[in-house]
Amino acid sequence: MRSRTATWFECKISYEKVMEDGLQKKVIENYVVDALSFTEAEKRIMEEMSSYISGEFKVKDIKIAPYGEIFFSDEEMADKWYKAKLQFITIDEKTEKEKRSNVNYLVQAGTLNGAVKNIDEVMGGSMIDYVIAAVAETTLMDVFEYGKSQQVDAKPEFEG
Repeated sequence: MRSRTATWFECKISYEKVMEDGLQKKVIENYVVDALSFTEAEKRIMEEMSSYISGEFKVKDIKIAPYGEIFFSDEEMADKWYKAKLQFITIDEKTEKEKRSNVNYLVQAGTLNGAVKNIDEVMGGSMIDYVIAAVAETTLMDVFEYGKSQQVDAKPEFEG
């Protein structure tokens, strides 16, 4: 389990998908990309999706994703994305009252319980008091982390 802070953009993609029965159906899918601007986010999602979709597709919407951080999982069964709302608990020094601040995270896991376990794994290593206020499965299909998909195979080729 690793976490990463960046600027994330949620992208809606529309295209004709061939279903299991062989018929084509127009679908809209949600993805998240790591980018520096809306323009770069559009370029990145177009590049990423062109290797998965044959035919035309449109970027229907791009918005800044509301996640403070994304927790990635290396588990093979971690094929879903969960939005988690955590509340960080601090004590106001002047009033001595408990103060809670909300932060949203995106967590990769195979199950809801797996998402909670992944949150506790990452947050357990910190000294911050927190409460998991909510965890819900999202409709996100995938998250494209900057540098992950653009990596070129670094193995040298030998001529024989």
